Amino acid sequence: MRVALVAAEPSGDRLGAGLMKALAGLRPEVRFEGIGGAGMLKAGLRSLAPMERLSVMGLVEVLGRLPELLALRRRLVRRWLDDPPDLFIGIDAPDFNLGLESALRARGIPTLHYVSPTVWAWREKRVKKLRRAADLVLCIFPFEPDFLAQHGVQGRFVGHPLAADYPLEPDRAAARAELALPSDTKVLALLPGSRLGEIERIAPPFLGAARRLAETTPDLQVITPTATAATRARFEALARSLTPELSLSIHPGATRAVLTAADLALVASGTATLEGLLSHTPMVVGYRMNPLTHALIRGLGMLRTERVAMANLLADEDLVPELLQDQCRPENLYKELMKIKEEEFNLEEYSEKCRQIHRRLRLNTDQLAAEAALALVEGRG
Repeated sequence: MRVALVAAEPSGDRLGAGLMKALAGLRPEVRFEGIGGAGMLKAGLRSLAPMERLSVMGLVEVLGRLPELLALRRRLVRRWLDDPPDLFIGIDAPDFNLGLESALRARGIPTLHYVSPTVWAWREKRVKKLRRAADLVLCIFPFEPDFLAQHGVQGRFVGHPLAADYPLEPDRAAARAELALPSDTKVLALLPGSRLGEIERIAPPFLGAARRLAETTPDLQVITPTATAATRARFEALARSLTPELSLSIHPGATRAVLTAADLALVASGTATLEGLLSHTPMVVGYRMNPLTHALIRGLGMLRTERVAMANLLADEDLVPELLQDQCRPENLYKELMKIKEEEFNLEEYSEKCRQIHRRLRLNTDQLAAEAALALVEGRG
């Protein structure tokens, strides 16, 4: 059995590695090839190109890389049409993977798309492309299969892998011990994104809000995880320039410990808001995208929902405040942080809502995904 896979981001690499290990447990003879990161390579992927070549985000940012991306996709299509795999799995990255899946599926190759595109939130017309591309979509959020079914797409909820990584009852004391933080100080976590562009746009207002909070909280300790050496270097440079007086420590790759250890957090919209929810940490969500990308999205009516933070989408209510684009300013972020700090916030109620969502998401995701993939190959999907 030969399976082709393409992942474009670290989050997709984690999903792909977990699925590959579970699939190998079901079919030890399986072989894997395609594009992935360190996790997928360790799980046995034969790499056809570096994953970093696909890691690009935003409508405007993609334009400069479009010829290269299209050439890579054509090369993969030719390879897999000439020597068809038993199954193709596109992991997230819909702008790249859906076109690839459509070409392969048209020639009879079973296709699985892992992680539903956010068609329920923006660019709803992509659901037509998804219907052409995928025999089955594996969904990591419980509301997605029903939405997809309304558009003639078969989806299956397999849970969210992060939910299994977080305990149902966070241990703040243990997280502080892990990070060598005092048990009695006030801790603010800053998570301004995992890409350089996000750091450039979001870190300055986050740091500005942290500086204001530090002025009213003398013992404030600010902590942040960083995704890569490049994002760490840029964040450190911004912090030295904008807020040299902050008591700041950086903990590379320690998102779970950082969020669990914190009393409150400033978080860029994205997966980190789900991790904030899983750690029960009160947070304020802020985000700034490229202004031209934002103007295109709004101008073309591509956004379907007023909420963007995954924590709020899962709760189906404004569980945490969202400050986007021009609203994502130091003074606004600080005001929302102060509401939490001054206990204009029911922490017990918030934690219970987080716990309820956590339980819904906490399934054996890797195993369920592997079983769905195998069923599709065997004609039972």
